[in-house]
Amino acid sequence: MSTAQPSTGFVPSNRHAVVRSIHVVTHPEATHHVEKVVGGWHDSRLTPAGVRAAVSIAAALRARVPDGAEVEVISSDLRRARRTADETAKSFGVAPIEDRRLRERSYGVAEGRPQEWLDQRFVPPPTVGDRLGHDVGVQGAETTRAVARRVYAAMDDILRRPCEHQIVVTHGGSLTFVVAHWIGMAIESLGQVNFRVASGSITTLREDGYFHNRQVSSLGDTSHLTP
Repeated sequence: MSTAQPSTGFVPSNRHAVVRSIHVVTHPEATHHVEKVVGGWHDSRLTPAGVRAAVSIAAALRARVPDGAEVEVISSDLRRARRTADETAKSFGVAPIEDRRLRERSYGVAEGRPQEWLDQRFVPPPTVGDRLGHDVGVQGAETTRAVARRVYAAMDDILRRPCEHQIVVTHGGSLTFVVAHWIGMAIESLGQVNFRVASGSITTLREDGYFHNRQVSSLGDTSHLTP
């Protein structure tokens, strides 16, 4: 005879409690955008429009994070990202933490040159084969595997620190690897993955406190930039 008891349907009331939120910001308009030169590790600055967007990003994040919550801001060390992070960090009364591993992909000798110069030399990845290790044909440019490894390493360190709300300021090209790390994708599965978002966007990642499942709550939100 079975001794199994009927299910009560009980689920703890805290199942949806969020134990960690990561707000991933892609820096807004920078001078390399309007000058039509290659970004990468070229240390461009925010434009005046980019600075205004950074202020809007800071206000949006301040509104989303409850008063008194533990917050840290981690940023790429390139000026366009750091300036964005400074606005947000100021609104929370914290100092931003720089991490150069959150930089955009390096395009080697192409950085700071006209975008047209790179376009004429760029070798697109193959449809099949080693897309992660593909050489784009520009001296010093990083492979996708190299970018993924350094961003994953940065995220490993970020997640080792217990913090309720972490704000990560990075670049459009690096955001894919931040999100992929969050959802547990192996680096070798990233050959054809691209989470494309707009400059100045906010992506929200959350982990619940019961199942410890990780969610992508929003991807590339730009509603805070609407005039």
